[in-house]
Amino acid sequence: MQICHHFYMSAQAAKKIQRLCDEIRRHNRLYYQNAAPEISDREYDALMRELQDLEAAHPELVQPDSPTQRVGGEPLDGFQSVKHAAQMMSLSNTYNKDELVEFDGRIRKLLEDRPYSYLLEPKIDGVAVSLRYEDGRLTLGATRGDGTTGDDITANLKTIRSIPLRLDATTPPAVVEVRGEVFMSKEGFAHLNETRQEAGLETFANPRNSTAGSLKQLDPREVARRPLDAIFYASGELAGIEFDTHESWLEQLSSWGLRAPVRTWNGENIESILEALDELEAAGHGFEFAMDGGVIKVNERSYYEELGATSKSPRWAAAYKFEPEQAVTTLLHITVQVGRTGVLTPVAELEPVLVSGTTVSRATLHNQDEIDRKDIRIGDRVIIEKAGEIIPAVVSVIKEERTGKEKNFHLPDHCPVCGTPAARREEEVALRCENSLCPAQITSAILHFASRGAMDIDGLGESLITQLVDKELVKTPADIYALKLEDIAALERMAEKSAENFLAGVEASKKRDFWRIIFALGIRHVGSRSAQILEQHYESIDHLTEAPADDLEAVRDIGPIVAKSIYETLQNERNRAIIESLRAAGVNMKRTSAPPPSSGDGAIAGKTFVLTGTLPTLKRDEAGEMIRRAGGTVSSSVSKKTDYLVAGEKAGSKLEKAKKLGVKVLDEAAFVKLLES
Repeated sequence: MQICHHFYMSAQAAKKIQRLCDEIRRHNRLYYQNAAPEISDREYDALMRELQDLEAAHPELVQPDSPTQRVGGEPLDGFQSVKHAAQMMSLSNTYNKDELVEFDGRIRKLLEDRPYSYLLEPKIDGVAVSLRYEDGRLTLGATRGDGTTGDDITANLKTIRSIPLRLDATTPPAVVEVRGEVFMSKEGFAHLNETRQEAGLETFANPRNSTAGSLKQLDPREVARRPLDAIFYASGELAGIEFDTHESWLEQLSSWGLRAPVRTWNGENIESILEALDELEAAGHGFEFAMDGGVIKVNERSYYEELGATSKSPRWAAAYKFEPEQAVTTLLHITVQVGRTGVLTPVAELEPVLVSGTTVSRATLHNQDEIDRKDIRIGDRVIIEKAGEIIPAVVSVIKEERTGKEKNFHLPDHCPVCGTPAARREEEVALRCENSLCPAQITSAILHFASRGAMDIDGLGESLITQLVDKELVKTPADIYALKLEDIAALERMAEKSAENFLAGVEASKKRDFWRIIFALGIRHVGSRSAQILEQHYESIDHLTEAPADDLEAVRDIGPIVAKSIYETLQNERNRAIIESLRAAGVNMKRTSAPPPSSGDGAIAGKTFVLTGTLPTLKRDEAGEMIRRAGGTVSSSVSKKTDYLVAGEKAGSKLEKAKKLGVKVLDEAAFVKLLES
């Protein structure tokens, strides 16, 4: 009887584990592929915890594709080499449209004027990878390597949550190999470099380098912290399935739960594709990833074998690369900024120049090593571009234009603000001011605290903060709430009425949502999204402060390094004193409402919104907050799953795509009316 009972309990556990796995996979797809979650993070974590507990009690039932197996526990010793079942070829590149016409002529000749068409995709500037699924389960993830042999990086690829560990198919093919690009979003790249610079670490030159560096990490837990994503477009070995067209292959990828190209263009001939390339280039700034061109492929897959390949590239596809948008200007001077963590950052002061649609007059030089490596000197003529289309960067120096008057630059050995000796910590490339009371660090910390994404204190900009710090009226963010009318009115350009308005803004900030104070505290690695996730799990600052690092690490999207940073920051005595002063001043320190509902009767509940352009009266983050509180979801990109696009002035490519997909477009007035319905 005992044996029978054991088997019965095990069978029940297996059924429950399978149900939980299926449910969590569905929610992962809704969250990462469709940007349309049905449940809150707290509800998701409850499902995950239940699954973890069941698997801990029944380790023999743990499957390799279980959602709990995304991040391995131990670092890898190294990467094993694996041979690709089908060669992983690269594409022939061209910057010349005439060469694309020649490419088309070769295809026409080989096909002897049989009908064919093209499909154009964005060329993602990422790292090529291959995934192998057997009976629907992910069994291998590898780099391209030399095209024949690559590195087994399965553990690292499993950390990318948009990559399904099991294909969404009732009867999956026996073998499916999908090829694509792992990339880092432009926004994620900018944030990663910002946090690395604050930590005194080497920054990445561009999103592709940061992606490659991330995938080479031997600790999957570290990879999980990087903002990586993946889009797939090509096939390797296929067993039990075939496709007539490349377009139908892309549709199948989406059906399986894999991300396919965000947008494609059909072309009956090469002339229409050449026109589409211009459209692609114009739309590129709106993509979440860095794009360096377009990929043109014959749509009819039945011709692929006949068209064949060279030793490295298929003859049925070609890549057209856009010239990177660069500009030449003069480096007038190099200044040194001191950040809120004390890192001394050299900044190139440039003769203003237009790059990628905006005027650039400053560019970070990151650190002394970067200056030395590129041999950058004051007075140089330099080439500028935006790394990842976001961050202005000095690409190189035009040395042949040097006159001999250029000057070498070296970071000072003392903090340029407070005079404290600058130090370089072990394993860091940055020099750092170790004086936590340095006015520059205080200014940066308060500027972050008061910023729109944090406590949103209207009128508290860098100029006013500098005056407050210089006059020693403010040494910590808590001191803002002790300011009096006479203190403010006595400052430059602050009449009594302006001072009253500013203090009204300070008072209003006391009622901000709890997540904003979490973000405003400036905890390293904690952005606004992480702060919102923490708010859903911890109802007050006391609960968050009391949480051990292990509990924090168990929260969805909060990895071990972030958890450690949160824990250590909140255990620091000085930070605790600041928190207590903020509490005493009346700043809200707890969740004021339940987490956003996953469903409901309201017009917005369960709907997905995208915000674009400048709204007449609402700030974008305010509108997003209104949506989340009404039970809706805010996404950064338009897709078939988008319910509404809220568009202001200069809406750009997102508005164009929404119209093409039939997404309902709202102006601010219509959006507010919908909220009230």
